[in-house]
Amino acid sequence: MLPRIAIPKYDMIVPSTGKSITYRPYVVKEEKLLLIALESEDEKQIEGAISEVIEACLDNKVKVKDLTSFDIEFIFLTLRAQSVGEGIKLNIPCANTECETKNEFKIDLNKLEVKNNDFDEKDLQVKITDDVTLDLRWPTMGDRSIEGLSTNTEAIIHMTAKSIGTLYNGEEIIAMKDTPHDEIVEFVESLSSEQFNKIIGILLKTPYCGYDIKFTCTKCGEENERELKGLSDFFQ
Repeated sequence: MLPRIAIPKYDMIVPSTGKSITYRPYVVKEEKLLLIALESEDEKQIEGAISEVIEACLDNKVKVKDLTSFDIEFIFLTLRAQSVGEGIKLNIPCANTECETKNEFKIDLNKLEVKNNDFDEKDLQVKITDDVTLDLRWPTMGDRSIEGLSTNTEAIIHMTAKSIGTLYNGEEIIAMKDTPHDEIVEFVESLSSEQFNKIIGILLKTPYCGYDIKFTCTKCGEENERELKGLSDFFQ
């Protein structure tokens, strides 16, 4: 019988909760799954593969559907750093539209930052009227699995509804987890544009994994500065 190779285990902190979780690097079987998904260039297949790899590598009882988008980004990039090395080589085009030469740039995943992650409870609270106040929460991966939405506008409304954690109406406290989703959507649709935009303004500040890069184009000498943001930027 062939031997089983021991795989080291590490700890990391989940950005949205501050809790420690244990994980292992992903192995060839899981890397193959990722590569097949990336070759497909299908966003849903890539997202599914990343979720499957994260679930396989976490020791703790963590459900991917309960993680925020920035948790997913941070966890996956941390897994990648331990699995295939801390450096990722990317080919980044020059910002000069007359050049656009691709420049090789190596990023150090140990320097990855979760940006905008300094919110407290008050920052996620929005006053709708004198009587009505909302406690918002960052959307999770499970919140994104809403079927039957035909337009971006519908998707934004439904995601906004999913982002409301608690509603305070005077002395009454209403937990949204105990309220049918359709009722929350109806509430969101009853808001004025100004009230709705207050909520959107907060949700647009959702934390994200970012990495600032600077390089001089090897062809035209243009000084380039940009920020890598989200998983797609780390697979160029």
